[in-house]
Amino acid sequence: MNLYSIKSIYLFEMDRAWRTFFQTIVSPVISTSLYFIVFGSAIGSRIPEIEGISYGEFIVPGLIMLSLLTQSVTNAAFGIYFPRFTGTIYEILSAPISSFEIVIGYVGAAATKSIIVGVIILVTANFFVDLSIKHYVWMFLFMLLTSLTFSLFGFIIGIWADGFEKLQIIPLLVITPLTFLGGSFYSIEMLDPFWQKVTFFNPVVYLISGFRWSFYGVSDVNIFVSIIMSFIFLFTCVFIIWWIFKTGYKLKS
Repeated sequence: MNLYSIKSIYLFEMDRAWRTFFQTIVSPVISTSLYFIVFGSAIGSRIPEIEGISYGEFIVPGLIMLSLLTQSVTNAAFGIYFPRFTGTIYEILSAPISSFEIVIGYVGAAATKSIIVGVIILVTANFFVDLSIKHYVWMFLFMLLTSLTFSLFGFIIGIWADGFEKLQIIPLLVITPLTFLGGSFYSIEMLDPFWQKVTFFNPVVYLISGFRWSFYGVSDVNIFVSIIMSFIFLFTCVFIIWWIFKTGYKLKS
């Protein structure tokens, strides 16, 4: 494995994050803080406890997951799109570095940036609610798994997109709505039976449910089902990326 090449790609992407620090780190933290103020304080004061948890505390895992998903997809998509846009992707493809190492560099950097944002939001949440975490190890594992999976998904989007408009379609019109409808701000059990069944077709439900379990020990879906569904999505993304490099889809044209 060419560790030097992986390190070069990784550090270049991380350096780009520090150059755009306000957009990459500060902006999502401020946006999430506004969610805490509006939903946690203004609306939360009018909503009773959910499964013995105050509403302000209940929405913390959902808000962190919302940031993780959107940031992972956006960071990875833009990270691989710009080399395609500028033409430097051909220099990378012709270099003595495998496709596996390229993916590790770009996806690793995108996941790292997302986790940094998630941790900052987690710390920020303590200023708004009295937060408690039951399973720290599982919380970190879910953060890591989610960041890696959706960074891979963003990598796919960055290769598929042939314009800046397409880069924004999936995060804005797919990821964010699925997260809002995946139980970020409510429990699935609060829905009618019909809509509960429909909601289970939303893959984000399993991520949010598992992540919330790591905080409070309660979930809408069995924790093992959440883990299995998360890995299914992860392996699906890995297979698609393998196919892209094998066929040269939008890379060799």
